[in-house]
Order: sequence, then C-alpha cells, then structure tokens
Amino acid sequence: MVNYPAGMLRSKKITPRQPKAIMFGKRGMDFEAEINATNAYYLAHGLAVIHKKPTPVQIVKVDYPQRSRAKITEAYFRQASTTDYSGVYQGHYIDFEAKETQNKTSFPLKNFHAHQILHMENVVEQNGIAFVLLHFTVLSRTFLLKATDLIPFYKEKQGQKSIPIAFIEDKGYEISKNKLPSIPYLDCIHKLLGGNSHFKSKTQ
Repeated sequence: MVNYPAGMLRSKKITPRQPKAIMFGKRGMDFEAEINATNAYYLAHGLAVIHKKPTPVQIVKVDYPQRSRAKITEAYFRQASTTDYSGVYQGHYIDFEAKETQNKTSFPLKNFHAHQILHMENVVEQNGIAFVLLHFTVLSRTFLLKATDLIPFYKEKQGQKSIPIAFIEDKGYEISKNKLPSIPYLDCIHKLLGGNSHFKSKTQ
C-alpha cells in the first residue's frame, strides 16, 4: 500500500515486466557484438548452440566504496585463454577465434598467440571444426579461414609477420553481411561439411 496526502490509501498498481526481446542485426555494433548477436540468433532458432568462452580471471582485491557495491581493484589471468567461442552445430564441435584489423592488405600474425594455434591444432586432431573469423574493419570484409590453412602458415611463415589478404581470399571464404543474422558464418560451415563428418579442406 502507498500513503497519499489527506490520509488516502491507494493500492499501488504493479505492471508485470515483459521479457526483453532479443535484438538481432543491430547496426553500429562492433565485430564481437555482431558475432554474439549472430550466436543468439542461431540459438533462438535452434540452429546451433555456440557461446563465448569466459575469460579465466583470478580476483585478488575488492574494495567496497558503498555497502551495496563492490569494485574489483586487482585481478590477473589465471591461465592463457584458448579461443573466443565454442559450441555444437548439428552434432559437430565448433571452436573458433574472432579477430579484426585496421589493415587493408594483410592480417598481422601477432594477433594470434602460440597457445591458441596449439589449441586449434588439438581440436582438429579430434575431428572438431576449428577456424578463425577475420574482419577487415576499413574494408568492411569478413572471412572464415580454416585452422588447417592458418596453422601451417603460422608455423612456416612467421617471419612474414602477416597473412596477405590474397592468401585469405584464396584459402578463406568471404562472409556476406546479412540483417538476420548479421554474420552468417554457419553458411560456410554447412557447405564445407558437405554432409560429411569431417571438416574437409577447400581442395577436397
């Protein structure tokens, strides 16, 4: 009950909260947000279950400027992270990293870490689907590059320090932006699987 002036009592009207609708294809989002929205779309439509992996962080110190608020003032990574996303698509294990660059002609290899390359290599050995999504921000172009193409290049040509866009155009698969979902990368996976259980190379 709520007290009002002149001693009147009135019942407080409670309006039930409506669940927030999931918004897909929102303009102006950064690359990661678009991937997250795409994954939410896939999940909502029963197409795949793919989530961003939590970053393993150890909290060391917490301050309480107010009773009801906690502020983390010191933390560190407990271990090196592997890749950004993982999940299941039609019975296949999906594991991938998402990277972006301002470069127009190449993708810097420094964006990848040795432990990420090793992780993707281990996934491939178990017949999992491993790949990277590469976004050229200035060009507004996004590619899917299989781990089986990235790993040999990373190991053999690190002195080159970057992957030429010509290599990515040749070996990778360009993803055309959509409204729903905004980055339909599963279209590439579906074609590459070809109804088989293994993630085949482009030449097979």
